[in-house]
Amino acid sequence: MADIEAGMAVPETRGPAPEPSLMRTGLLAIHAIRGHRMAPRFLSGLGVIFMLHRVRPARAEPFQPNRLLEVTPDFLDDTIRLVKRLGYDCVDLDEAARRIETGHDGKFAVFTLDDGYRDNFTEALPVFARHETPFTVYLATDLPDGTADLWWVVLEEIIRKARQVTLDLEGREESLSTGTTDEKKAAWQRIYWALRKRPESEMRAVIAGLAEKYDIPSASLTREAAMSWDELRTLARHPMARIEAHTAGHFALSGLTDAAARAEVDRGLARHEAELGARPRHFSYPYGDHASAGERDFRLIADMGFRTATTTRKGLIQPRHRDRMCALPRLSLNGEFQDVRMVETLLSGLPFALGKPISSMGID
Repeated sequence: MADIEAGMAVPETRGPAPEPSLMRTGLLAIHAIRGHRMAPRFLSGLGVIFMLHRVRPARAEPFQPNRLLEVTPDFLDDTIRLVKRLGYDCVDLDEAARRIETGHDGKFAVFTLDDGYRDNFTEALPVFARHETPFTVYLATDLPDGTADLWWVVLEEIIRKARQVTLDLEGREESLSTGTTDEKKAAWQRIYWALRKRPESEMRAVIAGLAEKYDIPSASLTREAAMSWDELRTLARHPMARIEAHTAGHFALSGLTDAAARAEVDRGLARHEAELGARPRHFSYPYGDHASAGERDFRLIADMGFRTATTTRKGLIQPRHRDRMCALPRLSLNGEFQDVRMVETLLSGLPFALGKPISSMGID
């Protein structure tokens, strides 16, 4: 799971991102005036590493605060068609690493999916297989173990089912009405942003307490959302699929001591190797934003022998990343931006070159 800055659902604690409608308008305006076609070629860099989480059919549910994490199979299909039409080679992470290191002049696209959701197997795999397109699942091993703390899913379910949520926020008890869709959206913003200011272990404890209070079956939600080890073994045998590392419990490394961060990564590696018989060579930082993974963490992951590691920091792969192989940016395929015109605009590199007003709009 990643942050709102990267077009996902776990932001840095600096405040909400601008409205998605404004972001869409900006990207579509650039596309409409063909600005993406006038952008200098060097802005698009060597290639792109796409970031996804869930791939599943659209839902009619009006309250979907984690919709940012979901794209439809049809949009994934359209995106693969787009990058191939634009001349990108769809490659795996090993080949991408080789091209970054050598400065290969053929543009590449890599598709990555974080966490290990079951729909990666049931919905995404058929799309990638149909297009013969390689992809990587970054697995947090507590998901198939059934012990993952999918707190963002649990919080959504609490607010969806409750008519009112009462909890301690910023030192005082608050009771938030959650009867209507608008009230639920407002409650999500209030609770989410207040809790994100706390240490992650404390935040998780508060949400676990709310789940118990409001009778939300957290363990069942995890089992429903996650791939099983049997499904992962089947996926690992598929010629288009790779399964790589995303820690065990999906904790932000920057919030852990050196020893705890290494232990969190090692625990995931041990479970991965025990169940799937191979040690991962590539890594994705949980959350992956600036506040969740920094220079210490990049050094730690490099020292542990990973060939690459991906963040959720915004951007395309540039020649300078040859010296930053354990701090690679990605481009989010975001549920609020399921339009290939916006993807094409971002791939030009122009929105990032235009600076903060556009490149920090929460679209990675």
